[in-house]
Amino acid sequence: MNKQNLVVVVVILGIICTVVGLFLLWPQYNVYSQRLSGEAALAHAHAARQVLVQQAQAEKDSATLRAEAIAIVGKAAHDFPEYRNQEFIGAFAEAMHSGKINQIIYVPTEANIPILEAGKRSLQWTK
Repeated sequence: MNKQNLVVVVVILGIICTVVGLFLLWPQYNVYSQRLSGEAALAHAHAARQVLVQQAQAEKDSATLRAEAIAIVGKAAHDFPEYRNQEFIGAFAEAMHSGKINQIIYVPTEANIPILEAGKRSLQWTK
């Protein structure tokens, strides 16, 4: 056999070995690839679950803190009745400074009940 024939035979045998190797290894590669994609999907699902758990925990903590703040304000309002008046005055002053209140109308009251007949009484007493 001369040198050219030997090169041709080696090249043909190399091609045949490569094709046979691909036929033998391709199913194993598919299994490996599917396993990796399954692991990736599992990791993604686990991460998504962790995000939901963290969000739920944050909402729970926020609700707990909000409830504690409401309890503190309620206790302050119960222990100090003037607290509500101070809150009203503060909110009123803030509204005045921001320009949300254009005019103030005074309504005369007795025991926090508006006196609706104030003008009628004064007319009756003068007669």
